[in-house]
Amino acid sequence: MKTIVTTAYRPNGKTDELAAKAAADLLLPFVSRRKRSIGKIHLEEGADVLVAAKERLEFYPQGKTEPFFFHPNSSAFRTKRPIVQDPLIEVSGLAPGDTFIDCTLGMASDAIVASMHTGAAGRVIGCESHAVLAYVVAEGLKEYSAMPHLTESMRRIEVIPGKAVDILRNMPGKSADVVYMDPMFTETIQEATNFSPLRPAADAGQLDWTWVEEAKRVAKKSVVLKAHFRSEDFERFGFSRRVRPNTKFHYGVIDCTIE
Repeated sequence: MKTIVTTAYRPNGKTDELAAKAAADLLLPFVSRRKRSIGKIHLEEGADVLVAAKERLEFYPQGKTEPFFFHPNSSAFRTKRPIVQDPLIEVSGLAPGDTFIDCTLGMASDAIVASMHTGAAGRVIGCESHAVLAYVVAEGLKEYSAMPHLTESMRRIEVIPGKAVDILRNMPGKSADVVYMDPMFTETIQEATNFSPLRPAADAGQLDWTWVEEAKRVAKKSVVLKAHFRSEDFERFGFSRRVRPNTKFHYGVIDCTIE
């Protein structure tokens, strides 16, 4: 799908600069806004739209009037609780100083939680197959400052655009401690409305054996899957399901310390 870059409805020097940088970084055409609505730009340009707004980048897939933009999302409250009690940290065995690969970065909430736990000595890598979404999140992680307790954790995250299986394939064996995957749910969770603008553009590819085997090759401690509680992927791919009562999703774990 074609994507163009434009500015806010009423541009200023900052939005012009931000739009020019995004267009150059992503090798995308810049199109003057000319006070057009997003719907009109979609119609006239036949493209998804990346907007350099006054405070952030906003991505509008065709047909959507609500944008995707970076926000720490659930990590904002998850990191205010004891981090060792976070379900992802508990099931993964992730420890300070570890390397964590998030194969499905999305809003980066899980990556932020992992980064806070691994600390300055650790490493967190986020994979995102959609180049524009990867850019929006990467820039947000660098620039977002409304929640100071998250700043250091966000800045440490490395965003790599590309399909997770290809990124894993190019990594040495046992080069990470935990590999995490949260593929697009086949059943929509209604409460996850913050994800809805992202859904049409996100990669809906589901788990397969190649992905799982590459994750197992790279991980030293564990491979973790998050999926809808009705998903059969846990059993299909050999994950030990960790049931979470009264929740819409469960975690599954493959213990990579067992040969």
